[in-house]
Amino acid sequence: MTEHDSSTPDPDRAPARPPVADRAAFEAEVASLRLREKAHTREGDAIAAARRRLPMVEVDATLELTGPDGPVTLLDAFEGRRQLIAYYFMWHDGHEAADQCEGCTWVTNQVRELAFLYSRDITYAVFCQGPYEESRRYRDFMGWEMPWYSALPSNDELLTGRQVGSMHIVCYLRDGDRVYETYWTTLRGVEVMDYDYALIDLTVYGRQELWEDSPSGWPQTMDAPPEHPMRTNGRPIPQWSRIEEGRSDDLTPGS
Repeated sequence: MTEHDSSTPDPDRAPARPPVADRAAFEAEVASLRLREKAHTREGDAIAAARRRLPMVEVDATLELTGPDGPVTLLDAFEGRRQLIAYYFMWHDGHEAADQCEGCTWVTNQVRELAFLYSRDITYAVFCQGPYEESRRYRDFMGWEMPWYSALPSNDELLTGRQVGSMHIVCYLRDGDRVYETYWTTLRGVEVMDYDYALIDLTVYGRQELWEDSPSGWPQTMDAPPEHPMRTNGRPIPQWSRIEEGRSDDLTPGS
């Protein structure tokens, strides 16, 4: 095992650690970093202000989705509220639960309490890019409770100009019976849904992933391949607690 290879844990070898300082020196370093953190926060506020000033584009409000009771429209997914945030969940047709998208599973698993969104007149929903019944069984296996639709009937139109099949967050505004798209993001942009990484980033070892700029000897994710740091032992990480609870991950409709 090389110095940078942590794929095989060594119980007799502790990970590298930061240098030890006295309290005064520690606080001085934290204060210096805090200036950068505050600048980062202010820049985030400025970006959000610019986002609020983007133009919008009209979308066909009658585009079809599939919900628990059959076909519905994009307009229906607002549930009467003025705004809609839709997460476009990647889907691997015909694959078992263990083979579904670990990234989409990771961020969707963060979304629990929707009351604060509702207080701002916002509906949140998942628009899965796979068949309704099969993907709904995945939702139930994971124990998610947010509104869930299949975007398959209109996926190409809903994601026009973008990579269909990839993860996206798309924001919409309703004006009566007309619908407008106001913002979208993809790939690492969907990290806005996450709190796990946000907390992990505060720790000394960070995400423990290969791409990070960390000091020599810092640990890296043990049993996940570098291209799939959100998997362990062949499954998206959040699935394991559901398996241990005895939940069925059979996605076959009607099973």
